[in-house]
Amino acid sequence: GYEPDNVKTYQPKKKPRGKKLTPEDKRKNKLISSIRVRIEHAIGGAKVFHIVRDVYRNHKKGFEDMVMEIACGLHNLRLDYSFSS
Repeated sequence: GYEPDNVKTYQPKKKPRGKKLTPEDKRKNKLISSIRVRIEHAIGGAKVFHIVRDVYRNHKKGFEDMVMEIACGLHNLRLDYSFSS
């Protein structure tokens, strides 16, 4: 899989064939899952904007990153206002 430099990724441990996971492995998998759910919800919140979700055809350098940053900023703004009421 893709793993940039200076980044550590975590994968859940699969159950061995014919055996069970140890309680420690289950605890680690639950922790990884709880973090992953929050990340997936954040990505889904940014994908509300069609420019992020649909096929992107603009080839200007750095524009894709800027679009994603703006979408994430708008998602964060929406979260700030929805929880403050």
